Amino acid sequence: MIEKCLVCDGKSFNNTLETLSRCNNCGFVTYDMTSTKDSFKEIYNDDYFSGGEYHNYIADRDAIQANFKLRLKVLNKYINNNHHKLFEIGSAYGYFLDSAKHRFDLVSGIDITHEGCMFAQEQLGINVVEGDYLDYACEYKPDVFCMWDTIEHLPEPDLFIAKISQDISTDGLLCITTGDIDSIVARIRGSKWRLIHPPTHIHYFSKKTITKLLNKYGFEIIHFEHCGFYRSLDLILYQLLVIQNKSPKLYKYLEQKGITKAKIYSNLYDIMFVIARKL
Repeated sequence: MIEKCLVCDGKSFNNTLETLSRCNNCGFVTYDMTSTKDSFKEIYNDDYFSGGEYHNYIADRDAIQANFKLRLKVLNKYINNNHHKLFEIGSAYGYFLDSAKHRFDLVSGIDITHEGCMFAQEQLGINVVEGDYLDYACEYKPDVFCMWDTIEHLPEPDLFIAKISQDISTDGLLCITTGDIDSIVARIRGSKWRLIHPPTHIHYFSKKTITKLLNKYGFEIIHFEHCGFYRSLDLILYQLLVIQNKSPKLYKYLEQKGITKAKIYSNLYDIMFVIARKL
């Protein structure tokens, strides 16, 4: 049972979208689950990136890194001469840090996935720590923190924002992408919205609630947009045919025909890209 809202501390909820609960005070939507660090790590084991959420994360590198280049292009508009050090929470296989290392003097990150951390370290030469950010003592004060499609996965995202607020440098930036539960697509699709799939996605923010959470810990939003994404056709078809519709034979047929190799760009205006400055 949810005791209080992590955004506004409200204690009244109503059931919405089947397994989800909405705060009656601020509208924040969340999934009621009891999660330990061990169970959280079990969800995001190596299989998550190879046959679980993704068919083959390594093979998707081109499309994933194309998205990170788009995010960096926007971020470049807001960084100044004092922003030299970047830290990513949920760095996975290090693809974003690999792109960002050419713009910043120092880049590093943290993730709980062993295989991803090893890939980042050994294949990309990126400084990535395997572990939980809440237990991690930063060796320096990062000027920019990034959480790309990460905050919705965290059992206690409020604690992450609180810790970032303490760890970040003066005038530092926090970048976040996450789904928008109040978007037109999400409202039309209801419980069938593609981003509703607990227990991997636990929390569902809107512009109002992500703003309220960031303000709570001393951040002011300076950039907001609904961003588009490059996605490999392989990922789209794998999630649609294998994960959702349990049709692996059809997916395998399309894969053999080479249809899954392309990447496409789309914007359904249901993903938020937020940049916030520490006050």
